[in-house]
Amino acid sequence: MDYRKTNAPTTTVTRDMMDLCKDTGNVYETVAIIAKRANQISVEIKNDLSKKLAEFASYNDNLEEVFENREQIEISRYYEKLPKPTLIATQEYIEGKVYYRNPAKEKEKLQ
Repeated sequence: MDYRKTNAPTTTVTRDMMDLCKDTGNVYETVAIIAKRANQISVEIKNDLSKKLAEFASYNDNLEEVFENREQIEISRYYEKLPKPTLIATQEYIEGKVYYRNPAKEKEKLQ
């Protein structure tokens, strides 16, 4: 997924927690949902970055052969400018793109 195209802000934004927890009715549950999604996004971004930087891996540890690689620097800058995973996850939650369920609540409804 291209996280650059998200509507997530790149800086911290103050949010009204009562608006965020309207769906769940519980602030802590909402924070847990957003945190789990942020962890998923973080893992995806880390895997993408690792795959792209693996091309530039040098298996020779000779200091004389170390040099700057413009492509590697550009890739690193791209990932540094991305919004933080928590901001992306919060924006996805607000837009209704996050699927979540609570098995404990589902059991209560069945009983």
